[in-house]
Amino acid sequence: MNRFVLRSVKQCLVNGQRYYGSGGGLVYGSSVVGRSVHLSGQRNGVMFGGFEWRRMMSSAPASMEKAPSEKKEQEKEETKGKDIVASSYWGISRPTITREDGTVWPWNCFMPWETYKADVSIDLKKHHVPKNFLDNLAYRTVKLLRIPVDLFFQRRYGCHAMMLETVAAVPGMVGGMLLHLKSLRKFQQSGGWIKALLEEAENERMHLMTIVELVKPKWYERLLVLAVQGVFFNGFFVLYLSSPKLAHRFVGYLEEEAVFSYTEYLESIESGETENVPAPAIAIDYWRLPKDARLKDVITVIRADEAHHRDINHFASDIQFQGKELREAPAPIGYH
Repeated sequence: MNRFVLRSVKQCLVNGQRYYGSGGGLVYGSSVVGRSVHLSGQRNGVMFGGFEWRRMMSSAPASMEKAPSEKKEQEKEETKGKDIVASSYWGISRPTITREDGTVWPWNCFMPWETYKADVSIDLKKHHVPKNFLDNLAYRTVKLLRIPVDLFFQRRYGCHAMMLETVAAVPGMVGGMLLHLKSLRKFQQSGGWIKALLEEAENERMHLMTIVELVKPKWYERLLVLAVQGVFFNGFFVLYLSSPKLAHRFVGYLEEEAVFSYTEYLESIESGETENVPAPAIAIDYWRLPKDARLKDVITVIRADEAHHRDINHFASDIQFQGKELREAPAPIGYH
């Protein structure tokens, strides 16, 4: 009988057919094909076995059937992980910010309430006539520094503007930082000048972010920026510590030269020497320009910003030349 049962199981495994044998309720397993065999049924009052094939979890078809569900689970885990990264372990997340027309605000570097319309009616020809030794020192130093810059960039106005903005964004940050530390040391208010100077630095940085959308700096220009920034930051840091009034006067004259440089840039656009390409999206949103704004519109508002920075720094220098501290005069916060 045992031989008969074994022979029946063997033929069932080979042929996949139904056989009967005695021993109801018996289960036979095959390690070769990964199937289980169940004996059941009855014939003529005697228990016989009907061999039934059942899939195991390890079978290939079963794995293929479960692949889509496993893939979905994996995608859920990946999505969940991304959500965690976006929202942060600390629960920090930015709310959805929209424009006035309801579209999602695309920028993280500035918010809608930080944008503005530039005042382009400002007097562009205003000039502070040097009145003393420090004024003359600042004025002549700026004029001297302009010579190698003009020789290097010549009529490449876009590259010239890029270099100019990497320098112009430094003084506001240095001045704001040193006033911040002074306020902490002396337990004094700054009169708003910390914020005013940091606003200037941020505004100059936004000029640079706009210019690099139009001009792609070459490797040697990037190297030049690195060298100039390292020298200028440390030099201006020492200058502001030793004589803030001279430092602000220097920046005032530097901004006068910036106004002149951007005027040349505009003239090259108007003459057709420089193509009047569409304005970058970042410039349109930051200065609230029309959707069809061009390069000429961008350079016009940047030049107006530089004229405002000129006035702020000459004003700061005048306060200190009168023997007063900056905190004694209200700072021109939001002066664009």
